[in-house]
Amino acid sequence: MIEFIRRAIDAKGNLPVAAASLSAEADLYAAGLSPFGAIQVMLWLEREIDVEFPKSMLNRRSMATMATITALLGELEQAEARPRAA
Repeated sequence: MIEFIRRAIDAKGNLPVAAASLSAEADLYAAGLSPFGAIQVMLWLEREIDVEFPKSMLNRRSMATMATITALLGELEQAEARPRAA
């Protein structure tokens, strides 16, 4: 999943360095991710894996590190797998 997120960051994050040069825990904002870039990465992820980030995840913390993004995507996958109450 980290490699997939690295592709998203390289495609849409507009960082001055390759995502592969950053650890999963590196602060993406310190590495040059702008709020606009974060939104672009989120939209790319939504489109590529057919998920939707809920409003509660639309914040700076959600896109702070690749590890955080991985955890959020895992939460979204689990939520979609749970049966919904009628």
